[in-house]
Amino acid sequence: MATEDQKYKAGQTMGVAEEKTGQMTENVKQKAGEAKDKAYQTAQAAKDRTIETKDQTGSYISDTAGAAKDKAGEAVQYTKDSAVAGKDQTTGVLGNAAKYTKDSACAAKDKAGEAFQYTKDSAVAGKDQTAGVLGNAVEQVKSAAAGATEAVKNTLGMGAKEDTTTGKDNNN
Repeated sequence: MATEDQKYKAGQTMGVAEEKTGQMTENVKQKAGEAKDKAYQTAQAAKDRTIETKDQTGSYISDTAGAAKDKAGEAVQYTKDSAVAGKDQTTGVLGNAAKYTKDSACAAKDKAGEAFQYTKDSAVAGKDQTAGVLGNAVEQVKSAAAGATEAVKNTLGMGAKEDTTTGKDNNN
């Protein structure tokens, strides 16, 4: 039978073990909270970068489309002015002015088509870049969460234990 001194020491040892367990639990809670905060910050930063990229792409497309519209308007005005001037000239000059006007209109049409294609390509590139950033952010958040989960399991002794002789998991 245990003596009073042995019972006292056993009680002290039990109290120290409970205190250490409490400290470890608090540490695990703190680390899990930090991992959660880090994952949230990473996701928020990715979201902010995506919104910024989208805004920049939209602004660029708007500027490009506005410039194309201005060029087309200038071409139309030039064509109108050329037609009025050609109307007042002789038949030979009128024929030359009509050809020049037609060429100018074709060139303006070609420029507008090129500007439209460029705008379209820029929008597609911006969309693809945004999708890539979001994909990377999602993978980072998943990885951070999985790492935090494993760290918590290992700290609590619930992680997978590997048999050194067979290399297999003993938890199954």
